Amino acid sequence: MLQLEQEIKELIISSLALEDITPQDIDASDALFVDGLGLDSIDALELGLALQKRYGVSMSADSEQTRQHFRSVQALAAFVAAHRAH
Repeated sequence: MLQLEQEIKELIISSLALEDITPQDIDASDALFVDGLGLDSIDALELGLALQKRYGVSMSADSEQTRQHFRSVQALAAFVAAHRAH
C-alpha cells in the first residue's frame, strides 16, 4: 500500500502541476482539500481523470462516497487498491 500511496502522491503533483512540492511533503493521512494540501474542486476533477487514466477507476462526480475517497492519499490508495482487485 505504501508504494501505491507514493504513486498517488506523484500523480497528484504531476497531474495538478504542483510546483515546489515533493511526494515527501505530502502526508498520506492529511486532508487533500481545504486544510492540508488545499486542493479545490477543479483539482478534484483533474485528479479524478488522472486516476481514471492511470488505474482505470471511475467515481461519481459529486457523491458523498467520492468525497470520502478524496479525503486523503490513504483513502485514495485504499479505493484504488479495492477496485484493482476486481
